[in-house]
Amino acid sequence: MRPDLLRLGLAIIVSTTAGLLAGQVFLCLAAGLCAYLLWHFHVLKNLGRFARNSHEQNPPDLSGVVNEIGREIGFLRARHRRSEEKLAGVLSRFEEATEALPDAVVVLDLEGRIEWANKKALEYLSITYPRDSGQRFSNLVRHPELTDYLARNGNGDAAESLIISAPANADLSLEIRVFRHAGASQLLAARDITDIQLANRMRKDFIANASHELRTPLTVISGYLESFEGDADECPPSWRPQLRQMRDQADRMGSLIEDLLMLSRLENETSQDADGEVRVAALLAEAQNEAQTLSGRKRHNFFLDADPALALKGNQDNLHSAFSNIVVNAAQYTPPAGEIRITWRRLDQGACLEVADSGEGIPQEHINRVTERFYRVDKGRSREKGGTGLGLAIVKHVMAQHDAELKISSAPGQGATVTCLFPESRVVSLSASQSDSASP
Repeated sequence: MRPDLLRLGLAIIVSTTAGLLAGQVFLCLAAGLCAYLLWHFHVLKNLGRFARNSHEQNPPDLSGVVNEIGREIGFLRARHRRSEEKLAGVLSRFEEATEALPDAVVVLDLEGRIEWANKKALEYLSITYPRDSGQRFSNLVRHPELTDYLARNGNGDAAESLIISAPANADLSLEIRVFRHAGASQLLAARDITDIQLANRMRKDFIANASHELRTPLTVISGYLESFEGDADECPPSWRPQLRQMRDQADRMGSLIEDLLMLSRLENETSQDADGEVRVAALLAEAQNEAQTLSGRKRHNFFLDADPALALKGNQDNLHSAFSNIVVNAAQYTPPAGEIRITWRRLDQGACLEVADSGEGIPQEHINRVTERFYRVDKGRSREKGGTGLGLAIVKHVMAQHDAELKISSAPGQGATVTCLFPESRVVSLSASQSDSASP
């Protein structure tokens, strides 16, 4: 700042002195100031050239405020260059990491155009980067299910995944997920789950085949047991407890086989198989009667509040199995004279089944796992009660088949509440005559 003021002052003094000598003060002063402005314009022009030339590192030899501005531009340019180099290193490491992933990764903009892809994208999706950069993903990967999935999840909500055959190799099964990335991009990840699918298929086949094969020997054993039980008077008295125990275990084995077959069948069914009209109130009345019969001497207090005018679009056999499992399960874990409340009611956006008991409850750490196959909170007590450990697993599959949400809330000593939330698309409202015939 000071050198600029000194130069301006010197220019004024020289111009004024020259004007006094020549007798033209104002003219010489104006000429001096114009010369000073032209010099300043030349300095600013050099500064502008330096600012435009990003490759030039050192600012030109300037003076005053302009020199400070040039040094600041040079400093900012050097810092920007260091940031670029650092960012390029991070980007390079990111690309190296994604190249090492076993999954295909594709970065899309919000319009669905390809911004980047790793090498696995070529193997799974036939996408090559940078050749396909800027192309619409849907134009290169023509798969209706995948296109619909991307349209549904355009906001980056990857709560659900899509399983398809790989467009580049029909022998591979891919699990597709899409995530919102960096605010203005979408990250599509495709994982090879062929081995997992094969293992699941082998498991399903084994369970189904083993269950069918076990039925025949169990039928023979049960037949002989019936013969012995029919001729109990001719059997030694010491055999009777053993025969009862054999009968209990045969019945338990039969229940286990039926549940396994039910699960196997459910895994092979889709939501399209569930499109009949189901009178829920009648099914719940049947489930209550079954639970009362099984509870026997426990004399549980059942309370059923079911709207007879509220039905569901679904598979009647599967829904009956699910409702029966929920109610019977509540009865098994409720102490004598306990309460079991069954409620079926309309909601603003669908319908709700709620089964609440006054039983022993479930510790919080077990709630998320009770729908797993054969999972038991207390293995010893569960076996004593005769459960198979598959009831809630069946319920979970049936709810998924009917687009319903299953919720379980409980605390030790405070009972448990099982809630099934059905969407509006599954709810059917019956007329007065229909609801009268559907009433239990």
